[in-house]
Amino acid sequence: MYVHGKTSRYGINSKKLALPPLKRSLDPEIQLTQRPIKVLQFGEGNFLRAFADWMVYTMNKKVGFDAGIAVVQPIAQGLTHLLQEQEGLYTLILKGIKDNTPVREKMIVDCVQEAMDPYQDYEKFMGTAQLPDLRFLISNTTEAGITVDENDLEKDRPQNSFPGKLTAWLYARYQHFDGNRSKGLILLPCELIDKNGEKLKKAILKFVDIWELEEGFRLWIENSNYFCNTLVDRIVPGFPKDNFEEITEELGYHDQLVVEGEQFHLWVIEGPDQVREEFPSAEAGLNVIFTDDLKPYRSRKVHILNGAHTFMVPIGLLYGLVAVRETVEHPVLGALVKKAIYEEIIPTLSLPKSELEAFARSVLERFRNPYIHHQLISISLNSISKFKTRVLPSLLQYFSQSGQLPECTVFSMAALLWFYRGKGDFPLNDNQEVLNFFQSSWKEFSDLGQLVSKILENEDLWGQNLTDIMGLTGKIASHIRSIQQHGAKKAIDLFTREMSLNSYE
Repeated sequence: MYVHGKTSRYGINSKKLALPPLKRSLDPEIQLTQRPIKVLQFGEGNFLRAFADWMVYTMNKKVGFDAGIAVVQPIAQGLTHLLQEQEGLYTLILKGIKDNTPVREKMIVDCVQEAMDPYQDYEKFMGTAQLPDLRFLISNTTEAGITVDENDLEKDRPQNSFPGKLTAWLYARYQHFDGNRSKGLILLPCELIDKNGEKLKKAILKFVDIWELEEGFRLWIENSNYFCNTLVDRIVPGFPKDNFEEITEELGYHDQLVVEGEQFHLWVIEGPDQVREEFPSAEAGLNVIFTDDLKPYRSRKVHILNGAHTFMVPIGLLYGLVAVRETVEHPVLGALVKKAIYEEIIPTLSLPKSELEAFARSVLERFRNPYIHHQLISISLNSISKFKTRVLPSLLQYFSQSGQLPECTVFSMAALLWFYRGKGDFPLNDNQEVLNFFQSSWKEFSDLGQLVSKILENEDLWGQNLTDIMGLTGKIASHIRSIQQHGAKKAIDLFTREMSLNSYE
């Protein structure tokens, strides 16, 4: 618990802030609120608390959804102990542009009724399978979360993987309610992978086979549960470490789980009409889109918003910038980002150009949010896999359509490979195998052409041999040579002079 005179897990001393911890007793209305648990949630991190839990909170307030959430910690290290100490409460601060006006809102989100660590109390976690009102499952266990660990056993307490834990839980629910079809769930995974709902369902059915569970359970999984593919969108910088003491003084209480997010939000859910009918987001004024085809929305978001983030990270950091807003407002780098979006990404997408450009304008407005300090170094986590999924498809499609290489995107890729040499002022945060590969490659080759060929032909990194793309190896090697000779900042300046950026300044 964050108490007077102690130092929190963030290293912030609270001696001069003799304020009470966040508890339900601080607000009589919250203290008396007990809601039936309708949502089981795997994941207690910043994003879900600022996105999905906020939506449940909003629907409770505006349309009487009356839903409580039971949060499950999906890995051994997590934050459920803090949720338990704060009785499920946390403060959410939303900052950004709303109806063309800068808005800052703060609220105590009170819909979390339970917080469980299955590594400490597996029986409590499994006991929630018997709750009669449960209807929804929400998850965010990172992109690597929806995987099958074939070493997971039904008898494990707990299973290692998220799908393993969930299969055991669903099987307990199936058994407790004797296969009652009405006790199935609407599953809304938020992991940032394509077809996340379908992949979660396949993982569960894989465990049904591995554990040799009965056919009736398989049929119950397939016929009594809705596995929805979803797409989520809200920038959540997370815990406000830099100004935590000021926020604490403003709030008048200590909250170790305070989280900041932007005003913009979007949840696209691909599923049957039944899901729309049971999830009253429209009545609550939430930006939730129900569709029978999520793919165009995913491509638009992943390649424009996420792609622009990933595109700017190595260039911005090597130039000496630290944040997204600073980068897009920079007279040179901001124009470079815009050129990449409008001339190299948008032409590769299938939605109408006017719609794509409108979305791009909204993205750039969000990047300039004066309330959010979104650090480039935080976005740099797992940059290689992010480049593969967010940026590389645009590069490949551009080349396929035009027979030419997208100049800005190729330069960003060259900057990324230089960034991954691991000798700069920035910590590299990626899979250890990826880091080892780049370290050994940079040591092995002094010839840049050979080095770049070695990296681009690694299909484990890119999903294909990129040396097959005519001219790509030589172009990247040329950019890296310029960085080597002139230094990163000057090399970026030289490159941008070659580009026609005037229309984007």
